Amino acid sequence: MSATSVSSSPQRPRGDFSGLWVALVTPFQPGGGIDHAALRRLVRRLAAEGARGMVACGSTGEAAALDGAEQLAVLDTVLDAAQAAGGLPVVMGAGGHHLGALRAWLRTLNGRPLAGMLVPAPHYIRPSQAAARDWFTALADESAAPLVLYDIPYRTGATLARDTLLALAAHPNIHAIKDCGGDAAKTLALIADGRLQVLAGEELNLFATVAQGGAGAIAACANLHTRRFAEVIRLLRQGELAAARALWLPLLPFIEAAFEEPNPAG
Repeated sequence: MSATSVSSSPQRPRGDFSGLWVALVTPFQPGGGIDHAALRRLVRRLAAEGARGMVACGSTGEAAALDGAEQLAVLDTVLDAAQAAGGLPVVMGAGGHHLGALRAWLRTLNGRPLAGMLVPAPHYIRPSQAAARDWFTALADESAAPLVLYDIPYRTGATLARDTLLALAAHPNIHAIKDCGGDAAKTLALIADGRLQVLAGEELNLFATVAQGGAGAIAACANLHTRRFAEVIRLLRQGELAAARALWLPLLPFIEAAFEEPNPAG
């Protein structure tokens, strides 16, 4: 398979989150501090191997261990490297539990040329469904970039119900969902509804999600074997299930090994 078969990146319309997005690790120097040179090399390699977009400062990027200035520094490095690698789009992770503080953070980020904001429910609080709708609506109203909802109850403690997500799909600035909800019926309902692009957030669900009409994936494991992950998604979206399966099944031992320790240690 040639590099050009998966790495060519035609200009995508704003708000299109299809294909393989890589949840970037944040390289650190041995003595501490962010290794920005390594981060630039990582982005360039992932772009050359078929990633269609980058996600900075997510769980895999260890955003919880970075203060605001460090997160901005990571983001600016990723934006610069992604632009140099063909203008690939960048999504920024942003989470918390204080609505006012997160809205202020989004206003800070609004000056950057972001393709989207990846936002989970407020952690620890376990909001009601009405409160979750208010949370995401307020953030979508504040953000200059489209929101990618992040449904990951095992990290936030909050389950987002199907009806809640379908209601949020009506917001003009909510375009996609990173699906780690663990509810196959909810995943299929969102795909069938069609208003949100559904992105697999759990690698082991990638094949089924995309084969059933999902738009792609945000994958931590794709920091490695990037070309293969990208090609699996491409083949699935073209309906070439047998060819996709032949590439996919050998990845399963790697995916399981990558999560033997808490992400991103593996």
